[in-house]
Amino acid sequence: HLGRGAAASRGLRSMEPLQTAQDPETPATKLPPTPAESSAEGTSPAKANTAGDQEKTVAGLLPGETVVKEGKAAICFPSANEVFYNPVQEFNRDLTCAVITEFARDLLAQRGVKIVVPGEKERVVVSLSDETNEADAQTEEKNGAEEPAVTATVGEKCENGLRVLEGLAASGLRSVRFALEVPGLQSVTANDFSTKAATLIARNAQYNGVSHLLQASCRDASMLMYEMRGKKERYDVIDLDPYGSPASFLDAAVQAVSEGGLLCVTCTDMAVMAGNSGETCYSKYGSVSIKSRYCHEMALRIILHSLDQRAGVYQRYIQPLLSVSVDFYIRVFVRVFTGQVKVKNSVSKQALVYNCVGCGSFHLQRMAQSALNKTSQPPGLLIFGGIGTKYSAATGPPVGPECEHCGQRHQLGGPMWAEPIHDLPFVQKVLSAVSGNPSRFGTSKRIEGMLSMVTEELEDVPLYYTVDSLSSTIHCNTPPLLQFRSALLHAGHRVSLSHACKNAVKTDAPPAALWDIMRCWEKANPVKREKLSETSPAFKILSTEPSLEACFTVREDANPQSRKRHLTRFQENPQAFWGPKARARSCGGISSDLQDKRKKCQNKRKNQITDSSQLKDFPCKKFRQVSSPTHTHTHTGSHTKGPCELRTHEEKIHSASFLKIGA
Repeated sequence: HLGRGAAASRGLRSMEPLQTAQDPETPATKLPPTPAESSAEGTSPAKANTAGDQEKTVAGLLPGETVVKEGKAAICFPSANEVFYNPVQEFNRDLTCAVITEFARDLLAQRGVKIVVPGEKERVVVSLSDETNEADAQTEEKNGAEEPAVTATVGEKCENGLRVLEGLAASGLRSVRFALEVPGLQSVTANDFSTKAATLIARNAQYNGVSHLLQASCRDASMLMYEMRGKKERYDVIDLDPYGSPASFLDAAVQAVSEGGLLCVTCTDMAVMAGNSGETCYSKYGSVSIKSRYCHEMALRIILHSLDQRAGVYQRYIQPLLSVSVDFYIRVFVRVFTGQVKVKNSVSKQALVYNCVGCGSFHLQRMAQSALNKTSQPPGLLIFGGIGTKYSAATGPPVGPECEHCGQRHQLGGPMWAEPIHDLPFVQKVLSAVSGNPSRFGTSKRIEGMLSMVTEELEDVPLYYTVDSLSSTIHCNTPPLLQFRSALLHAGHRVSLSHACKNAVKTDAPPAALWDIMRCWEKANPVKREKLSETSPAFKILSTEPSLEACFTVREDANPQSRKRHLTRFQENPQAFWGPKARARSCGGISSDLQDKRKKCQNKRKNQITDSSQLKDFPCKKFRQVSSPTHTHTHTGSHTKGPCELRTHEEKIHSASFLKIGA
């Protein structure tokens, strides 16, 4: 089982073929024991995964099914592609379980309920200062003196617990994991529009022994959420992880989530959100995406803008807790509140972005500006976003007709969310819980590395630059990341990395300071100026002398802790064809054309085609002989000497005149 061991080391789970019963028509007398039953009988989790799994393969399964094991869940899965499942998104599901657990801990503490997480020791919140540690210690002492009378554990129904909805559940794996791994739940509704998926969800709930918590639903997700808009019927947590864009579900979701509830949204249509189709992005999210180096963070800010805009229609607003760009998708966790006064402040949280097509410099333009209205303000009372705040239209633009650095034009993108995309105290709680209980999730190391980078980001600096793009613009060698960060720190600016890009640089330095540092680097690593075009951005940028003397001596604070500790921040590709999977089909199976295309496109730049038989073979339109069909040219990728070059002078003249007349 070497292959299974390798898959487990990458944070994935295996899919094992199951043995069918001897007589498929005979109903099963007893379902296999659930993980909870195995632990109740005194069996260790390791033994339950060896001996208990063999018992699961005997009864309660249909012919040809497999079992997918992830976390504490074991999901019956059809062999055909009738229900969607992607094993690479285990990180997504692990992170969601961790976030909902901490959200439940904070929310249920207000209801007098204490949650108990298996394997978790005493809570030690990671804080950034000693003063905060002392304050937390005093708070924990007070909380210890007044312990809540009610405790909630995993797998048990809590009357004052959270009501969770997974709008597009597919096999129900995520919902089953919620029921088995997240304490303090009152109910979990796993909904899917597919009848086969809803049937599979019900079977998996029974298979894992969580039917008392998990209810399967076969409804249109939007209609289900619209029907639950009442204040007493809303869900505390709504999870949307669709195949593609979640745009059609957002309007219903912001209404069906409770006051202060948690909304979790995944977007996998990254081609649209990363700038390939700006017009499509506007039609779905009300924002124009542009191709840029910071496209992944901009995608996060676009979905946050869309959520806030749709919530504002119903006098609601969002508070982002955590927003991450992972692999081929983005994931946001936001809380939704109601307040007419706060909603008025939403317009000042959005911004347009001006992006230079030549050098990549960008500037943000807020949609509105707010100021304190002293005339209507009571003496000694400061209210932001309230009666004492006056809003006015923004003034701009922040750039001229041409870029001041390279002379090229600007692209206009947005609007997008311009406020912080993380709640750092909340992220610190999730990070502390995961790092203190690493055996809880299969991807704990990656979660710890990702959240560590999130806590190090400059929260008040939207978007980022990349060192390789700055170097590519002026055609010089790329400076080492630590030296470039040190130069910014020596110049008096703040700088951080970004979880969304490996070589990103988030800084509050203006573009002029960045280009001054690059000019100083170019003087030490000169480029051949004679080869630069006078109209190129590189020529215009290097023609200006730097206004500061950059220091590239490496500073100690230039290397962040997550990098020093060698945390798993950007993992390698986990497996072949690890990206977005094919959409589930009612008849099951994946078309052979799709698999052939994937294999053909794998490493297409590394494995160049050398065999001429694999090249295209069709009549070349450029050199075709119109008058004589027998004279054709076989296209071999490059126009080498062939029949088309052996035509007579008269044939060439006749062909050219014919094409001219036809034009």
